[in-house]
Amino acid sequence: MIVAAALPLVAEYGAAVTTGQIARAAGIGEATIFRAFKDKDELLDACVAEAVGTDHVLRELASISLDEPLADRLAEAAEALRAHMERMGTVVGALHASGHLRGRGPGPDTQDGADTRDGADTQDGADTRDGAGPPPDSRTRSFSALRNAVVELIEPDRAAFRLSPEKVATAFLGMLFTRLQTPLPQAEAPLTPGELISVLLHGTLNAPGSAP
Repeated sequence: MIVAAALPLVAEYGAAVTTGQIARAAGIGEATIFRAFKDKDELLDACVAEAVGTDHVLRELASISLDEPLADRLAEAAEALRAHMERMGTVVGALHASGHLRGRGPGPDTQDGADTRDGADTQDGADTRDGAGPPPDSRTRSFSALRNAVVELIEPDRAAFRLSPEKVATAFLGMLFTRLQTPLPQAEAPLTPGELISVLLHGTLNAPGSAP
């Protein structure tokens, strides 16, 4: 409850957020925060762990109905993943910009194994440190969890694909993360989620005999 209330404030104020603001947002007394966390830094670290963790987005993916058409399932998955990465980037970016993640000494990794000290890569590849990223296996575990969730979404249509659901899911995540993370020149409009899904499912060539 405390971390959930803190996240929007951390995204807005970064490390400048006060425990008083967080307590008011959570509807609790300020002293309650310090019964749960030893200090504000520990609370901010918990916010980073929540922002980069995949638990929330995995629940969102699991809630998508398999009775929906495949393209609709993938569109909902793309939106859930976009929101996840946007929240992660906003929270980590705000804390980094306000100094919380700079010059941190050795410390525990986040719940998903992604080191979020100054310059650490998050589990989805967002760079937050001028240096080495997290242990490779932590990013692999997080990506695998997301891929497996997407596999579940497309499994009912396995027979319609030329590739395995695992390869289709990997391609979907690769295309989506590239779109979200790589800024293009202003004149080059990025693919919309619908266009991305259309390319994934149907390619870019017109069907034989169709108009260009």
